[in-house]
Amino acid sequence: MKPIPVVFHIGSLQLHTYGIGLAVTFLFAFRYFERRLRRNNYPWQWLTGAFIWIIVAAVIGARIVHIAANFSFYLHYPLQMPQIWHGGLSSFGGLVFGMACGIFLLHKRCPELPTLQGLDLVMPVLAASWAIGRLLGPQLMIAGGGHPTHQWFGMYYAGQIGKRLPVPIFQSIDTFIIFGILLWVEKRSNRQPPGLITAIAATLWGFIRFGQEYLWLAYPGHSGAVAVEVGGVVLCVAGIAWIVALSVKHPGMLKSLFVQSPPELVTPPPEPAQPVDSESVGDAGSESADDLGGDVTAGYSE
Repeated sequence: MKPIPVVFHIGSLQLHTYGIGLAVTFLFAFRYFERRLRRNNYPWQWLTGAFIWIIVAAVIGARIVHIAANFSFYLHYPLQMPQIWHGGLSSFGGLVFGMACGIFLLHKRCPELPTLQGLDLVMPVLAASWAIGRLLGPQLMIAGGGHPTHQWFGMYYAGQIGKRLPVPIFQSIDTFIIFGILLWVEKRSNRQPPGLITAIAATLWGFIRFGQEYLWLAYPGHSGAVAVEVGGVVLCVAGIAWIVALSVKHPGMLKSLFVQSPPELVTPPPEPAQPVDSESVGDAGSESADDLGGDVTAGYSE
């Protein structure tokens, strides 16, 4: 498969496929998160203005972490530091800066939504968006492939010699699986403590991110690869610790995900007693007594 064009020209205007893919991904994330806020009866109007700042923070953070991980290169070419159109955005940097900005704006503009519940709501959005972003971002950029390969599924990427592992496609499939798991947990854990979906997302994504970098992308001695691998391990361990802490605090939490508890039998409340008129009771009692007395007297008289 030939490399997909990474640049389009409309007259003198130059459009990068990578940037178009990111824009589509951000739009999808915005619409999907807005829909989840509406469905769960939380305010959503605040997201429109906040999302711009989240995008800016995510892009800046992704670039800062990428530069820090490859500082020896950018030390010799400092003018390339702001040139994000050449690629070079760290997933961890984008997540850290974007989520920090999002949490801050959540507290400020939507105090009705607790932080942990907000994180649980946004985790499936992040998973789906990251999976789509792999297909519309690195898959369509210069040097987007992984290690060289001779397998049938190898692909050609611009700026790389020979067939390469289509790592962005692999990453997209992995993350869509995580997305499905998060939705399944969400469906099964209506009564689970806040933060469980976030902890599961951190564990799974940290694990696969480490595996992807170690098996398909990393080259020995590359500082950027080491940073991603360490970040994946830290995120995975933190997620596992979070799940363990929630399990200790809420016994039976994980068991309830796999074992469906039987429905509780609800005993209907007793019917309320009808109000009784004391006068009618007295009259009825008198009449009954008269009737009974008459019958008894008549019996004795006979």
